[in-house]
Amino acid sequence: MLRSSRLPGIGAILLAALLWGTTGTVQTFLPEGREPLAVGALRLVVGAATLLLLALARHEGRQGFARLPWAGVIPAGLAIGGYNLLFFRAVAETGVGIGTAIAIGSAPIWATAFEVVVNRERPGWLRLLGQAVAILGVGLLALTGGTGGGSLEGVLLAAGAAACYAFYSMVTSRVGHRAPPATLAAATFGVAACMTAPVLFVTPLVWMATPASWFWICFLGVGVTGLSYALYTWGLTRVAASTAVTLALAEPVTAWLLASAVVGEAVTAQKVAGASLVLAGLAVITLLPAARAAPPAPMNRGDAAGPVA
Repeated sequence: MLRSSRLPGIGAILLAALLWGTTGTVQTFLPEGREPLAVGALRLVVGAATLLLLALARHEGRQGFARLPWAGVIPAGLAIGGYNLLFFRAVAETGVGIGTAIAIGSAPIWATAFEVVVNRERPGWLRLLGQAVAILGVGLLALTGGTGGGSLEGVLLAAGAAACYAFYSMVTSRVGHRAPPATLAAATFGVAACMTAPVLFVTPLVWMATPASWFWICFLGVGVTGLSYALYTWGLTRVAASTAVTLALAEPVTAWLLASAVVGEAVTAQKVAGASLVLAGLAVITLLPAARAAPPAPMNRGDAAGPVA
């Protein structure tokens, strides 16, 4: 795809990553007794409702429900639901630093591996270098000053979360031309919400009794989940899944900047170096389009071609 068509997709994914980066800071405003799994399930429910409203607001979006590729929507929904549950559980087992480093930092590796195996694509060495630099930066951001340690179970859960996120991105990228992005995201997150909703019946929700808790859960659901994944899904129609997952590494940079400015986290040379490495890696990925195999032929008249960059 022409660079002029690719750049808006890059911008949408980076904006989604900026929204995701607010998650950690926003959660500090929730009561200390909150249940992390319940937070994840609630934001998926609110996010799915937000995406449904976005899809129904436009005639094209409403019509799109009739041609949804359910063979892709269902596994993508199960994957993003699994990502939320595995990630929150991994963080509880390993701590925020290690859990985040593995779950977010290894996602580009999984995405590239999926593309090599499924699409028979060979990424160029410059693109791999950009991914490696960004992943190293995430490691410095997440692990510097951390407590270290973490159980093997937690490490495996975090790796599983990364695989789920990469799989969701790859599947969504492959079927993104079949329906409007908001419609596709609404259906995908509807599946994810149904998958994770049972958590709300087995975890305490007493901490949701205050108006402030509802406000921040709505912010997480509407902005950090609904709007961000509408942008991310749209971006996946214009860039490769592995590129999108790597660009999303802007999330921990945003999280660190907010933690420093709002929560008062210390600014260290290691974290500055980590943020710089992430930005350098993202610059390489942004300027170097991924080679893509020819997109599948559209199933319906009027479908746009799949992503090629």
